[in-house]
Amino acid sequence: MSDAIKVGFVPLSAAARGIMVVFCDDSLKLGPATAKALGGATELVKRAATAAAFKGKSGAALDILAPEGVKATRLIVIGAGKATGLKANDFLKFGGVAASKLPAGAAAMTIMAELPNGAMTSEQAVAIASGLRLRTYKFDRYKTRKKDGEEGGTRADVSFAVGDVVAAKKAFTSAAAIVDGVIIARDLVNEPPNVLFPEEFARRAGLLRKLGVKIEVLDVKAMDKLGMGALLGVGQGSARPSRTVIMRWDGGKKGEAPVAFVGKGVCFDTGGISIKPAGSMEDMKGDMGGAACVVGLMHALAARKAKVNVVGAIGLVENMPDGNAQRPGDIVTSMSGQTIEIINTDAEGRLVLADVLWYVAKKTKPKFMVDLATLTGAIVVALGTEHAGMFSNNDELAERLLAAGIESGEKVWRLPLGPEYDKLIDSQFADMKNTGGRHGGSITAAQFLQRFVDGTPWAHLDIAGTAMGAPKTDINQSWGSGYGVRLLDRLVADHYERK
Repeated sequence: MSDAIKVGFVPLSAAARGIMVVFCDDSLKLGPATAKALGGATELVKRAATAAAFKGKSGAALDILAPEGVKATRLIVIGAGKATGLKANDFLKFGGVAASKLPAGAAAMTIMAELPNGAMTSEQAVAIASGLRLRTYKFDRYKTRKKDGEEGGTRADVSFAVGDVVAAKKAFTSAAAIVDGVIIARDLVNEPPNVLFPEEFARRAGLLRKLGVKIEVLDVKAMDKLGMGALLGVGQGSARPSRTVIMRWDGGKKGEAPVAFVGKGVCFDTGGISIKPAGSMEDMKGDMGGAACVVGLMHALAARKAKVNVVGAIGLVENMPDGNAQRPGDIVTSMSGQTIEIINTDAEGRLVLADVLWYVAKKTKPKFMVDLATLTGAIVVALGTEHAGMFSNNDELAERLLAAGIESGEKVWRLPLGPEYDKLIDSQFADMKNTGGRHGGSITAAQFLQRFVDGTPWAHLDIAGTAMGAPKTDINQSWGSGYGVRLLDRLVADHYERK
């Protein structure tokens, strides 16, 4: 796992090692334990702040050589702004800011988890630790040469000085599982497509067995027997055989209906016969961002022993042009029995999801299903990279996802569904066609998927703008963001997990 930060917890009174990080409000006020640790250097910090025009705004940082008498090599003062009413996302951001001050190579850092009004809660301190780990993630395993100063990478032993060491350690266990899930998802999205093809993706999902996750892998023969003609049609032009992986975590009551998450896993998408332009086609290695999220989420839930029954399902294919590839004009039969006319072979993700959604709905009878897919470029035009598009047939589920998005910082925005849009994918030759044209492209894709949920409460998240290539943030400097793991873990924790 691409994580070189070792986190520990010590009392607030412990001596600082290496770089010392402290927090102030927008009046430059420090906490009592922090002021005691700095001693007479407090006035020097205020003078340095004046010289640097540092006003303690949220996320701003003052970086100075540690004043004489402070047992640290450097002193980082991070502004918390108005230190009342801070949210969990603020503390994640503070962790990312602290991480940005870590030099390459071995380093030690001590973070004083204290605000002007006293020690942070264990959850706040742990959120800083999570933000720090997320920010320092790098995917550089294939680099044989590195730039000056990067040879050692970012490796740090970070001590959090907290008010309650035992409580912080306990809170960190669950938080670490969630961050690990995000890192797994990022690794999967960042992998090159010649390394991460359907069989290898399925093998990596199978590693979750060590956490107690039950894994079932459906090969081409098994999917053909089930009638998954929509999914198999996408992959028939590839030399790499398709796979579907069903993951089950039984942490809830025996026999209780599970919650379900379904991910699109197109390990590489050329567009097939309807081939994409060459420009930026390399980015299509990330067209499995939904499946990556589901694997990362299943890791997070199992590692923190979530008290809920969960099904995670991913359809894994390559969409390649070949003499055996699917053609525009073909008609395929899905597992549901519904027939689909192929208008554009580059509208392939919905075909994969159609069969996996139907399988999950019929075989597991979940309380709800949420699917994630890098499905349409149209969603990026509509929402940019700040929100994922959300479509749902259930208002309660939609409201809970919206709330979880605000809490986690992985935001969603609801778009409409309706029979007027459904008409756009009616076909004169089959039950439906796989694309409705340019207008409302994200909506007609969601309307297509809705035909395969069999009335199950369902939400579709179009993550094309958020799973890969999104702008860098305080807690993500990676091309693959791992979007969705924290969002869906929060959804489960808030509303579906047995307390």
